[in-house]
Amino acid sequence: MSELSGTEADVIYTWTDEAPMLATHSFLPIVRAFAGSAGVSVATADISLAGRILAAFNLADDDLATLGALTASPSATIVKLPNISASLPQLKAAIAELQAQGVDLPDYPDSPSTPAEHEARGRYDAVKGSAVNPVLREGNSDRRAPAAVKAYARSHPHSMGEWNPGSRTRVATMSSGDFRHNERSVVIPEAGTLQIRLVPADGAAPLTLRESLPVTAGEVVDATSMSARALDTFLAEQVQQAKSEDVLLSVHLKATMMKVSDPLIFAHAVRACLPGVFATYGEVLAEAGLRAEDGLASILAGLENLPQGEQIRAAIQDELASGPALAMVDSDRGVTNLHVPSDVIIDASMPAMIRAGGKMWNAQGRTQDTLAVIPDSSYAGVYQAVIEDCKANGALDPTTMGSVPNVGLMARKAEEYGSHDKTFLIPAAGRVEVVVTDGAGAPAGTVLLSHDVEAGDIWRACQTQDAPVRDWVSLAVRRARATGAPAVFWLDPQRGHDRVIQELVERYLAKENTEGLDIRIMDPVAATRLSLERARRGLDTISVTGNVLRDYNTDLFPILEVGTSAKMLSVVPLMNGGGLYETGAGGSAPKHVRQLLEEDYLRWDSLGEFLALAEALRHVAEVRGNARATVLADALDAATTRLLEEDRSPARRLGSVDNRGSHAWLALYWAAELAAQTADAGLAERWAPVSERLAAANEAVQAELVTVQGRPVEIGGYYRPDQALTDAAMRPSATLNAIIDAI
Repeated sequence: MSELSGTEADVIYTWTDEAPMLATHSFLPIVRAFAGSAGVSVATADISLAGRILAAFNLADDDLATLGALTASPSATIVKLPNISASLPQLKAAIAELQAQGVDLPDYPDSPSTPAEHEARGRYDAVKGSAVNPVLREGNSDRRAPAAVKAYARSHPHSMGEWNPGSRTRVATMSSGDFRHNERSVVIPEAGTLQIRLVPADGAAPLTLRESLPVTAGEVVDATSMSARALDTFLAEQVQQAKSEDVLLSVHLKATMMKVSDPLIFAHAVRACLPGVFATYGEVLAEAGLRAEDGLASILAGLENLPQGEQIRAAIQDELASGPALAMVDSDRGVTNLHVPSDVIIDASMPAMIRAGGKMWNAQGRTQDTLAVIPDSSYAGVYQAVIEDCKANGALDPTTMGSVPNVGLMARKAEEYGSHDKTFLIPAAGRVEVVVTDGAGAPAGTVLLSHDVEAGDIWRACQTQDAPVRDWVSLAVRRARATGAPAVFWLDPQRGHDRVIQELVERYLAKENTEGLDIRIMDPVAATRLSLERARRGLDTISVTGNVLRDYNTDLFPILEVGTSAKMLSVVPLMNGGGLYETGAGGSAPKHVRQLLEEDYLRWDSLGEFLALAEALRHVAEVRGNARATVLADALDAATTRLLEEDRSPARRLGSVDNRGSHAWLALYWAAELAAQTADAGLAERWAPVSERLAAANEAVQAELVTVQGRPVEIGGYYRPDQALTDAAMRPSATLNAIIDAI
């Protein structure tokens, strides 16, 4: 699907995965028709999981790398939809699908032993987890609820579960031995190169974990570790607590983005719920390649091939039955919180639980209080603070509550999301050291950071360059001035990294014009309490956060405010002047795909695309000097507002407007707005007859889109669907297609 080769298109629109990809098949022809009328060209880039796999083995153009280079251009205008941040089971499933389609790819080697297997493993591992965002995010994040979305939420409030002051729901987190408590941080005074090594306790030769780690002047480098021993003790205690308190046990991690650390922590949680099974059958499972990291679903599926399979299956069922009740991802299908690591997404699961009155689903399909286990204490306190506030004050009211927009530090792989290649499962007891090899303002051999570790511990380092911090501070000041709202930097004095960042924030704030602005620095728990107290009074508070907390906050507060983070406007002003426009979360995308395949009904809401595209068009107008792009953007925003006011977003039931129907309504409204506007007479004249045709055909179009619903549809693949079949499925209205294609 790539169209990037040699392109100088005004807008780059990304092909991604699952429901957002399906929606693109329907919406992109509309985008191109409307944009073309204003002289705005649109090209596509394939950054899907399947596309990235093919590129890793030189079987397709590497669109992600091309886009990464493009982010340095002041004219770059990229509309980026949610992509799969692949867990290992997803990666393996995508590989198997491509192989079945005839693509010559090696299997994923779990235990590589030959040079070819090591090379294949390296290529595949580069695709796992958050492989896309660190490449494209050459700027910091500005996420907020557009006025039209906020107004709609207030007049059409989403459902909120009732909070009982006696709710037993709470967060459990580690009090020692985790990443937060072990973190250390330094500022590198000069550019240079570092090395990460393990010095074994038994006197063996040092083991190089990372040969070369380039650093820049002023860069912040952190190192921390999680004790496997402390983690196991903590998890065992929570299993017993959930059982004794008669609450659900739920584990909340980011086993997609944090593609090394959190899958390992997830595996500890699986083993903590099945200690007897792993004590008895652990070696058998390991020899069969059935790993706790891949979740219960993978283990249970793999038992079919083992002589002892049914015996182990019975042992698993018995131990689960005697333990605490597990929170369910899908009660009807028996999918627990521990079945699939990619289902464990903290920034989606915790807000949903809070919105539901502190409850999650149990195996009987009923809601129940839960013990929310968040092992690393770095951000667990934020969620506990929200739970405490709701217990004391009840559920938040979407009709009156204020907003908590976010300015997030993320440029150039800032902080934890860029740390995957610097995260390690420690093979032996010893000391991990970050050592200077060249430059960096210190003699070669200088140990900058170190941790004593045991076998099985998880150690990681991360980097934050100085330029992104400066840009982040400046962006926060600009947003505070533009909105008049307080801007609060969420920084934890108990974390080594945050203490260093706070010093930089104070230094760079002193260089900004902050007269008349309310800018504060608070620890995350206090900042959460302040934001909630103000929100209950209808007041806005800008959260200014690091990378991971950016991700968490831009789901937590929007889900409470407007019902979903997919309705947020996400602008990334790239540091060299370009713009990246992101379109919302994709966490529910797999369920939407399943419904399309079974019922030919796509519930995915493309509102995020509408909002992002309008901002992208304004950027095109600015950098290309194309005034018509502004007219197009203003008309699109007006059409989106009308879409919300007239309730034309996808509904939940068959026979209603789905994603495709919503696109048809948007096209109708967009054309009408262009025909009615007075800023550009030429565009109004061009769009008047199209508007008339769409209005006259609308009843027939909507009927055609509803008629196909209710039966299975074939698209030829999940990760790499057939383009013609998917086009046919997502553009089933011949009447609408004829009008759009003729524009």
